[in-house]
Amino acid sequence: MSQLKEHEVPVDPLLKAKSMWDKYQKPAGIALAVLVIIIGGWYAYANFVVKPKELQAQDAIFRAEKYFQQDSLKLALNGDGQNKGFLYIIGNYGGTQEGNLAKYYAGVCYLRTGDFNNAVKYLNDFKTDAKQVQMMAYGCLGDAYSELNKNDEAVEYYKKAANEYDKDETIAPEYLFRAALKLETMGKTAEAIELYKQLKEKYPATERGYGADKYLNRLSVQPNDFSAK
Repeated sequence: MSQLKEHEVPVDPLLKAKSMWDKYQKPAGIALAVLVIIIGGWYAYANFVVKPKELQAQDAIFRAEKYFQQDSLKLALNGDGQNKGFLYIIGNYGGTQEGNLAKYYAGVCYLRTGDFNNAVKYLNDFKTDAKQVQMMAYGCLGDAYSELNKNDEAVEYYKKAANEYDKDETIAPEYLFRAALKLETMGKTAEAIELYKQLKEKYPATERGYGADKYLNRLSVQPNDFSAK
């Protein structure tokens, strides 16, 4: 180790630490104050803005859901003059869970009433981590695109629906079947056959899986001398 030069006094670590603290005390204090303000602001926003808004949205969506269940779709969308509909909830509570859910309901209402462009608009805006609900939203998008004769998009969303929650043995095979049938009507026979095979293999005990052979046999028949001219 190198020796201290003559008359050189070693620096006291405590004095050095104090000097560093004196130098950075003010910036550290400012940073801490900013952090406290950020955390405090977030807490206040979450508890005094977001939470009350969520509760208001829950109250507002209750009657709209009732109308939806009764198949009173216009009232569900627009309200009845006293109670708000899904469109109001979307416009005023868009950042809440209920505002997001209202987009799904609105999309389905528009699908059922034949306004397929608005159905696409609202269903595309809806996103959820609940896989079964997201599956239904994708499937409804497939139906809306199908009605608009946007067949590629219809197939895409039917397949998304089938894959979103493929453990569901009622709805998932139905959307897989719709994708296959749509491909068949588009003349994409090879792709349709592939999906019918998936349907048969994945869901053999379901109605759609059991009936897949009928479609496979129909698409696999080769023209011969006995074919209709």
